[in-house]
Amino acid sequence: MVERALAAIDLGAIERNCAHLRSLLGGGARLCAVVKADAYGHGDVWCAKAALAGGAEWLAVATAGEAAELRRHGIDTRILVMGALTHEDAKVAVEAVADVVVWDARFARALAELHTPGTVPVNVHVKLDTGMGRLGTKDVSEARAVADLALADERLKLAGAMTHFATADEEGDDHFPAQLESFTPFARELKQAHPEIVVHAANSAATFRDSDAHFDMVRCGVAIYGLDPFQRDPAGRGLEPALALSSYLATVKRFEPGESAGYGRRWSASEPTWVGTVPIGYGDGWRRALSNNCDVLVRGRRHPLIGTISMDNITIELGTETDVEPGEPAVLIGAQGGERILCEEVAERIGTINYEVTCGLSARVRRQWRSAAAS
Repeated sequence: MVERALAAIDLGAIERNCAHLRSLLGGGARLCAVVKADAYGHGDVWCAKAALAGGAEWLAVATAGEAAELRRHGIDTRILVMGALTHEDAKVAVEAVADVVVWDARFARALAELHTPGTVPVNVHVKLDTGMGRLGTKDVSEARAVADLALADERLKLAGAMTHFATADEEGDDHFPAQLESFTPFARELKQAHPEIVVHAANSAATFRDSDAHFDMVRCGVAIYGLDPFQRDPAGRGLEPALALSSYLATVKRFEPGESAGYGRRWSASEPTWVGTVPIGYGDGWRRALSNNCDVLVRGRRHPLIGTISMDNITIELGTETDVEPGEPAVLIGAQGGERILCEEVAERIGTINYEVTCGLSARVRRQWRSAAAS
């Protein structure tokens, strides 16, 4: 049965991607699966459970609310909240028994004040900004001081040390190795003094790029969903795309030369042809920048998207001769017959990254999760 806009998520692929990522890790390094932003548009709770089944031992999110949502669904593994927190956010994170990132003494003290007597201390991870230029302190002395504060306050527990790489996905650049070189002495010093802490730095790209960045744990996001962190074919890194996006042909019409489709008449027929309307648009997250700029699969063949993408519909050219009828499935991301359209291809068409394509799929696109056993 066809649906208007459906994102089918293969949970088995997520399990296998996590198992594959774990196989790349040496020295006992653990896998943390990043499931922020609704698991990059794939569905946070379902994907979190699949990642844990595939060997992930930690989960990471960006917000306290995301951590609380996972807890509400019975997920009791370690969860790291990586983003900045307001006072109210911090209360939610502490109530969710989540690990929290800190980088200044004032916030660390405020976090301690939120601790409830008789409960476990709040786990904190000190973040050193080695060149991302966002969250974290650039001052190693300040990072040490925050770590010392956590060690001295029984309401807090020093649980980790971390950084984040800005250019790990730009192979051959100089900034990534410079960041790694900057972080390593700080991490080693803290780890030597406190062997129980978890040192972590690598995102998906760094996990593939340099084993020296693995430390005690890697934080993989995009790769667990089978998306390539270097924006190439994920199969080249042993990854399986987990998401397929589909719709269907609502109408099929004959067009004569000069007749147009879509707002602004940005496409018109140069010869007699057939055009199909697919009821999906930028209201579903299929970006308007893809107007006249991508393909759609019907019956295992590529057909160009023509005209302006509207909020609710796109049009595709079916050719001068066609026996395709309304109701035929249409694939925007995924495989059909012997053809496939990768998320990376869609991203390249509009000069963005695969992350943004899946994160941008709106709530109007129904998610359907297929269990690992069925995949």
